[in-house]
Amino acid sequence: MGSNLLRNSKEALSLFWLLAYPAKGRASAVYDLISTRGHLGTDSLYLNLGYWPGARSYDDACQLLAKTLAEAAALGPDDELLDVGFGFADQDMYWAQVFSPKKIVGLNITASQVEVARRRVREENLQERIELREGSATRMPFRAATFDKVMALEAAFHYNTREDFFREAFKVLRCGGRLGVADIVPKTGPPRASLGWRVAEYFGRSFWQIPKVNMYDSAVYERKLRGVGFVNVAIRSIGEEVFAPFVQYARRRLDEPEVIERINPLVRLCWKASVGDRAPWKNFDYIIVTANKPRDSR
Repeated sequence: MGSNLLRNSKEALSLFWLLAYPAKGRASAVYDLISTRGHLGTDSLYLNLGYWPGARSYDDACQLLAKTLAEAAALGPDDELLDVGFGFADQDMYWAQVFSPKKIVGLNITASQVEVARRRVREENLQERIELREGSATRMPFRAATFDKVMALEAAFHYNTREDFFREAFKVLRCGGRLGVADIVPKTGPPRASLGWRVAEYFGRSFWQIPKVNMYDSAVYERKLRGVGFVNVAIRSIGEEVFAPFVQYARRRLDEPEVIERINPLVRLCWKASVGDRAPWKNFDYIIVTANKPRDSR
């Protein structure tokens, strides 16, 4: 009881700090707070919204999202892949087993996730095929032209800035290589001026550590990719198959006794607020993005 109280008190202080000072490049603090206890699945440690057509569970939906991104990126057995923001490596283990790339290297800023993910990879005897590193998406510790594919599954909105991530991805890709991103962006349209929207947007960015500079729509997203040098940019909206079914699932799941017992009460409140009727998710789109580094790039 005492250890739980101390842990919850420390997590409450971390949460207050996140909410008080939004989007300062501290995504690792969010995921340290969520930890392995803050997930919503039953058989995995995925921390994404999932892609729900035909999915019978949250774990199925998360794996379907990983499959959809890999297919969009044309991941295959000849590829050396960099996965940026790999979480607990669920998608990397899935990709290794199903798409069989030559090598997967993961990069993640959150040391606690890297430690858990490495252990899970060893338990699956995949350590020869999956190498997981701690590091920043905006300052990648790799030489130029190292990878055939760079992928980021629901992580790029954290990066300070996302455009710096685009530049780093372009650098480490080989000529003709492909970037694949599953990401969340504001919908196209006039800014929401209501007080309720501004408050929800502020606290949502605060908790999830989303820099305000990353709050741009798909059209701007494409321009930024092209500005870095990418070609063949394709952006597909799948928001209708992501947000509403995830919200329906999460509202039910967050009230289940097993989740109430496991998740920090304040983190659970933040989860519940993010899927409430007035939550800002209604003003966002979910996109699958692919782009290529030109074959003659220097």
